[in-house]
Amino acid sequence: MQLQLHPAPDIKHRIRAILRALDFPHIDAKRVICFRSHGSTSRARARIWSFPRIWQKALDLKPHYVIEVLSEKFDKLNRDDQTKILIHELMHIPKTFSGALLPHRGRGKRRIDHRSIENLFKQYKSAG
Repeated sequence: MQLQLHPAPDIKHRIRAILRALDFPHIDAKRVICFRSHGSTSRARARIWSFPRIWQKALDLKPHYVIEVLSEKFDKLNRDDQTKILIHELMHIPKTFSGALLPHRGRGKRRIDHRSIENLFKQYKSAG
């Protein structure tokens, strides 16, 4: 099966809800685009795509991010696990909202690991 990509307004809606509940003031939700893919052979459940500066300059666009959920794996998960994955992907966006991505091994609060994701998820649940 060839990879198919479709806009995912349901994921966009959930991203907006997460951003309202958590402290991610640096993320411009209007510039986070969401897709659902079908037919990927990746082991990932979701991934975030950067928009390198050279492309921003070439296309005369501001930084954007794409969050892709891989339907075969993501859609089977329960809602809480899906939310944790979306939080994880958002954590890769740096405070500069530059189009670059943060690695998992950041420093302090910027570390993307199970504990930090769980802490943010608890904050999200208590805000809802």
